[in-house]
Amino acid sequence: MTDDKEAGNGWTRREFLSAAWGVAALALVAQAGGAMAGYFKPTTKPGGFGGEVIAGKPDEFKPGTVSRVASGHFYISRLEDGGFLALWWRCTHLGCTVPWSQSEDEFHCPCHGSLFNTKGEVTGGPAPRPLDLFPISLVNGNLVVNTGEPIARAAYDPSQEFHV
Repeated sequence: MTDDKEAGNGWTRREFLSAAWGVAALALVAQAGGAMAGYFKPTTKPGGFGGEVIAGKPDEFKPGTVSRVASGHFYISRLEDGGFLALWWRCTHLGCTVPWSQSEDEFHCPCHGSLFNTKGEVTGGPAPRPLDLFPISLVNGNLVVNTGEPIARAAYDPSQEFHV
C-alpha cells in the first residue's frame, strides 16, 4: 500500500480533514468574536442617549422647575436665576435611576436613600458627590444636551450653569 503523497496526490486524507477542522474552528472563533464586538459596541440612536438630544425651547422650562427628558436619561433643572443644568438621572452612589419628587423638591434615590437638590448637590444619604452633568448648547433656538459627554463633578459651581 502506498502513501497518497508518494502517489502524487498532494494531501493525505488525515491532513485534509485536519485542515478542514482548523478552518471551521477559525470561522467559528471569528463569528463569535464579531458577535461579541457588536454586543459591546455602544449604539446610539439619533436624538437618544449617548448622543445629542433636543430638550426643547428654553422658554418651555419655567424658573424653579425640574423637567424629565426620558429619551436622554436626564433632567433639565431650570434654576431660579434662569440658568440651566442637565442632570444625569444616575445616582453617583451605585448608579440607580434617581426620580424627582416634586412634592419634596428633591431627587430621591430609591436604592439607598441619597437625596439631591435642584442643583444636583447631595443633601443626604451615601452618595459621594453631586449628580453628573451633561453639556448644554443652544442650536436653532433649542436646548441641545450632549449625553455622550457626562461631566463628573466634586461640587456645584455657578460656572456649571448654562445661560441663554
